[in-house]
Amino acid sequence: MAKLLIVDDEVNIREIFREYADFEGHTIEEATDGMEAVKMARANTYDLIIMDVMMPKLDGFSAVKEIRKDSDVPIIMLSARSEEYDKLHGFDMGIDDYVTKPFSPKEVMARIQAVLRRGKIKVKNKVVSEGLEIDVAGRNIFVDGKKVDMTPKEYELLFYLVQNNGIAISREKLLNDVWGYDFYGDNRTVDTHVKMLRSSLGPYRDKIVTLRGLGYKIEL
Repeated sequence: MAKLLIVDDEVNIREIFREYADFEGHTIEEATDGMEAVKMARANTYDLIIMDVMMPKLDGFSAVKEIRKDSDVPIIMLSARSEEYDKLHGFDMGIDDYVTKPFSPKEVMARIQAVLRRGKIKVKNKVVSEGLEIDVAGRNIFVDGKKVDMTPKEYELLFYLVQNNGIAISREKLLNDVWGYDFYGDNRTVDTHVKMLRSSLGPYRDKIVTLRGLGYKIEL
């Protein structure tokens, strides 16, 4: 059972989530705008936040930015905007998933379950390869001694690749194991995040190897 915060100015959307969450044994608290969401996120502990983009007082992107100053709570963003820029902007800010309206409530609940299941992979506490240091326990990455800021999804992807060091992994398996559900064949999600991760690794970007027609592997 998880404690969820649903943030949406549409009462029918909140009611749908409450109905499905109750059925699965979760508890839900509600916020009607981004400003209220930020206050609630700072005053309470949630297992996951579902955040709409277009809201009064403070939009979803701005609310996520404020919440991320204090918390790494998983966030799934809802939006009627399906442009790639908006999705990338959300992932860059540290969201865990992006769902386009109209959506299937059952699919979103499956995505919620997938996000809640993450973070259980265990590897040794620290991995060092040349000037790249991955502090698994502390969730910190250092490049030539300098700490690098990464989005939660970049870290999860790196974490998974490190766990499977030297092993070729298909895009489909990365989608299933890192994102936790089927992206309906949209492998561009993986490619986009690998590109972001390589940028974060700087001079060690080539440690992530592209396997043409298959996927990726990391060589440490």
